[in-house]
Amino acid sequence: MPLLELTSVAIGYGHHRVLDDINLTLERGEIVTLLGANGAGKSTLAKAVSGLLRLQAGSILLEGQPIEALPPAERLRRGIAHVPEGRQIFAGMTVAENLALGAYAVSEADYAMQMEAVSALFPVLRERMNDIAGNFSGGQQQMLAIARGLMAKPKILVLDEPSLGVAPLLVAEIFRLIVALREQGITILLAEQNARQALSIADRGYVFEQGRITLSGAAKDLLNSPEIAERYLGMSGTAEASDAASVAMAERLRGVLFVGAGGH
Repeated sequence: MPLLELTSVAIGYGHHRVLDDINLTLERGEIVTLLGANGAGKSTLAKAVSGLLRLQAGSILLEGQPIEALPPAERLRRGIAHVPEGRQIFAGMTVAENLALGAYAVSEADYAMQMEAVSALFPVLRERMNDIAGNFSGGQQQMLAIARGLMAKPKILVLDEPSLGVAPLLVAEIFRLIVALREQGITILLAEQNARQALSIADRGYVFEQGRITLSGAAKDLLNSPEIAERYLGMSGTAEASDAASVAMAERLRGVLFVGAGGH
């Protein structure tokens, strides 16, 4: 059976329904990415999986057991850790204190082991355990947020927009880290606007539009899909078409420059 299975899920805020009829599975050891424009519902789904939002309809099974009625703390104990959009670290606390808060559902016997394992993954954090987290750069804060999530020893790590507001060099590092976590046996549910990066490391993907899943499949197939390329990768369906468009644009610009120069 899938590690996580959502069936006919509907989610909203009050009377406003954001997602409807969502069917999604997450197998052990996968990276599954959720794609879509800003406001498409990716973060809403992430919150529903971790329990921050209650379902309006449908079911969520974790290892075959229903969890949709469980509060976030219990879902964390069962293995779902959520790294929210915008990081939401405790800026006035130290790195060590932030990590300790991430481990509140971990037994005392496992705490030291988790701290050592997480510190090994994030050397920059190991060196700054007593520093105030709010003084870190955006990328370092994102690393801390992921590390805090890992302190819970999760089976599933829900990552919501980990590249948002992060310098390009650190974005590449974060995606390499996500792959390394999968290799350690952690299953990843990744909500991400950076479609190219997300699909390049994912096993499968789901595309969200207007509150529904409109496309799903193997990540490599989605990455090569003309429809995905045009909508989410900032290019037309083929390299040839993209090149032709660039040439045409260059010719139009030359025309503008020629006219603007008075024919010289």
